[in-house]
This record gives sequence, C-alpha cells and structure tokens, in this order.
Amino acid sequence: MFFNKKKIRRDHPMANSPLQDKLGRPLQDLRISVTDRCNFRCTYCMPKEIFGKDFQFMPKEHLLSFEEIERLASIFVELGVKKIRLTGGEPLLRRNLPDLIKKLVAIDGLEDIGLTTNGFLLEKMAGQLKEAGLKRVNVSLDALDDNLFKSINDSGVGIDRILKSMKKAQEVGLEVKVNMVVKKGMNDNEVVPMAKYFKEQGIALRYIEFMDVGQHNGWNFDKVITKKELFDQLSNEFELEPMDPAYVGEVAKRYRYKGTNTEVGFITSVSESFCSTCTRARVAADGKFYTCLFAAGGFDLKEVLRSGASDEEVKAAIVPTWKKRSDRYSDERTEETAKNRKKIEMSYIGG
Repeated sequence: MFFNKKKIRRDHPMANSPLQDKLGRPLQDLRISVTDRCNFRCTYCMPKEIFGKDFQFMPKEHLLSFEEIERLASIFVELGVKKIRLTGGEPLLRRNLPDLIKKLVAIDGLEDIGLTTNGFLLEKMAGQLKEAGLKRVNVSLDALDDNLFKSINDSGVGIDRILKSMKKAQEVGLEVKVNMVVKKGMNDNEVVPMAKYFKEQGIALRYIEFMDVGQHNGWNFDKVITKKELFDQLSNEFELEPMDPAYVGEVAKRYRYKGTNTEVGFITSVSESFCSTCTRARVAADGKFYTCLFAAGGFDLKEVLRSGASDEEVKAAIVPTWKKRSDRYSDERTEETAKNRKKIEMSYIGG
C-alpha cells in the first residue's frame, strides 16, 4: 500500500497543529489505559492459557494515580490533544473511575472524552458515569448468540447482561456504540445478525478487522475478513449510504442505513491502512507513552512525573518523542513482520 512520506500540505486541516511527527501527523487523540486487568478472557485478546489465574498483573503502586493521569492529560491537551478515550484492560474495574472522569471533563480545551468497555459492569455504573460528565461509551461485543458469546469471552458471561447494560446506558443518556472484532471461523456468521439487531436499536455498529495486536492471538492474514467482504455481506441485506468523516483523522469508514440515522462503520487497519492520518498516542496504565498500537516499546512518563519534574519538563519529554515518530506498521505489515515483530499486548496498551 502506498504511503505518502511527504509532509501534509499547508492547506490541509492537520497542518495547523503545533506538534507534528516526522510525517506531518498531529497529536490530537489520546488513549489512556487505566488498568491492565480484565474480567473477560477473550480468546483473541487475553487467552486463558496466557492470562491464567497465576498471571501477575501490575501492582497498584505501578499504576498511574488519578492525579497523575489528570496532570498528564492536561499537558497533552496543551500540546494539541482534543479527544481522550479511557481504555484497559477493562476500565470499569478501576475503582472510583467516575472520580477520574470528573477531573478530565474539567480540563479546559478538551473537547471529547469516551470510554471503551466490555459492558459487564456498565449497568451498575452507567448513572455514575453520566453524572461524572461522560457522554458516550463504546461496548466491545463480538456476537449475539449466547453460546458463541460465552465461548469468545471464555468467562461464562451471557449476552443478556451486556444488552441490559447497554439499555441502561441509553436510559441515563449515554451515547452507545458497539465494536465488533470479526475473525474468520470465530464469529463471521454473526455479521448480519449484529447489523439487523443494532439497526433496530438505533445503535451504531463498528466492525473491526482482526488485527495482530500483541503476541498471543494467533493472527494471520487468513483469519482476516476485510472491509470489502463485510460490506458485500451487508449490501445483500441493506442499502448503505457513505458518510463523510466526522473529524480529521477519523479511522472508521462510516455509512448510514438508507432511510435512517443509524450508522455502521468499518475499522480497516489491515486491508485499508489509515497510518497516513493516524493522530493517536497511547499512555499505558503504568505511564508508558506509546506512539503506535503496534509499538514494541514506550517512553516512561511515570518516571518523569515521579522525579519531581515540572510541567515544562514533562512536555520536554513528550514533544521530541512525538516529533521523531515515524510509525506506519499497518502499511508495512507482512506475514513475517506480524510473526516476528514483538508487540505490546492489547490489554496493556489499550485499544
């Protein structure tokens, strides 16, 4: 896939960003993982044979505190970040998470904050999240069939609990979207049923191509169902209308079911790389700063924070890390690089 290595044109909306990487991509979006723990053991993310009962997750003292996350978030916003998403692991496992959301919502200049969850605790916490200032949640859900859903999450959790959680979130006023990872041979027979159900519910559904995140999900190209294949399946059932991107750097290819306001979208990291417009940075639960989802290593911002550094000194660590960024892994992905390149686990770096 061709990737334009030249910097973005001066008249492009991205060109106004004060902080750009080597390829002219601005820093606009920040994913913050608040925990590496999860109560699911999804087979393509945290398989039990690796993340079993004896697996050692981060001790509490290794996690960034809410005050440290708030401080980092404020600094990133000063550097151009407009959107923050809280991830994990499962972020709702982090105790008192609504308190953190209150702190982040109050940051001057932050335009949007979202949260990605497996939905298990959402029914219980939806009201608190809304009251704290959260406006939207993305629920990771890969099947409607109860037996299949249980086999994927490998935790004995049935679909009814997740659907009830989503309904509760809507009732309290949270916008809900669904993320579905599609893997050939795992849940590809659920593509159309998921579309039909969430179309009726008026909930946006995003199909995510199966990606080679981490070392343990057994990824190869043969297990990927591409956006084109997904689109063709849906086109046999629905008439889809393309939609313009909602903002510069949006990764989803968005469509609308004709005659409705309900969206369906595709995250095409494998078949149609969006490296050229990627504006995302990631901070892991222990404060490591990553410039790509497929990164092999990160810069330790927690060490900087806990050394007594001033805000300007923290900025002085972030800025050159982003400026020297040249990541474009999805453009360069081959079977060999996917197999041999060491990558951070999704549960650690956040989705």
